[in-house]
Amino acid sequence: MTDILLAGESWVTVQLEIKGRNVIRASEYGEAADRYVQLLEGLGASVTYQPCHVAAESFPRTREELDAYDLVVLSDVGADTLQITERVAAGDTDADRCALLAEWVRDGGALGMVGGYMSFAGKGGQARYGSTPVADVLPVEVSTGDDRVEKPAGAVPQNAGVPDADLPEEWPHVLGYNRFAAKPEAEVWATVDDDPFLVVGDAGDGSAFAYATDCAPHWAPEALLDWEHLPTVWERVVDRVT
Repeated sequence: MTDILLAGESWVTVQLEIKGRNVIRASEYGEAADRYVQLLEGLGASVTYQPCHVAAESFPRTREELDAYDLVVLSDVGADTLQITERVAAGDTDADRCALLAEWVRDGGALGMVGGYMSFAGKGGQARYGSTPVADVLPVEVSTGDDRVEKPAGAVPQNAGVPDADLPEEWPHVLGYNRFAAKPEAEVWATVDDDPFLVVGDAGDGSAFAYATDCAPHWAPEALLDWEHLPTVWERVVDRVT
C-alpha cells in the first residue's frame, strides 16, 4: 500500500455585509480534497489529509516524520504555510520544512504538486514556491510572478504519452491552470495550449510530478473529475514517482 500525505485544499471565507453604519461579519470554512482523496484511495493508497490550517502546525518537521510516507502532495497550500511557523512568526528559528522536503526527495522520497491559486507561483506570486528549495526538486521551472492562466471558454489537455495507458488524445477541458516550463530532463506526459500540463521527473534518488490544474472546481470541471480515464492517469503518476 502506498502511504500518501496530502496537504492543502482548504480555505476560510470571511464576508462583510454593510448596512448603513452597521457591519455584519460572517465566516465560512471549506474543503475540496474529498474527490481527490477518494480517487487515490480507490487506487489502493492510504491517504493522510492535512487541511491548510492543520499543515501549518502538523506538517512533518523531521526526516523521521516524512519517512512515514511514500509520497507527499501539496495542493493549493502556499510556501508561507510551511515556512512561517508560529516560532518563526515570533522571531525564533525553526525547521525550514520546504528545505527538509527537498532534501527528503533527493534522498529517495516522492513529491507532487497539484495546481491552484496557492500552488507553484500562484495568484500574484503568493504561493512563492519558485523561491524555495521545493522548486529545485520539482520537474518544472516555477515562476516568481502570477502564473495563473484562466480559461473560461475551456482549454483541452492533450495526451503527450502517458506510459502504459491507452488514453484518448484529447482529455476533458479545464477552466484554468498554472503555467510552468518543463525542465530539460523531465517527462511531459500531457500538454494544454502548448504549455506543459502533466510533468514527471527525477531529483537525486527521488522523483516528483507537477499537475498544472486543480483537483476540484473551478479549474477542474465535473467532466474532468468524473472522467473514466482519470484514475488511470493518477495510477501511472503514483507508480512512476513512488
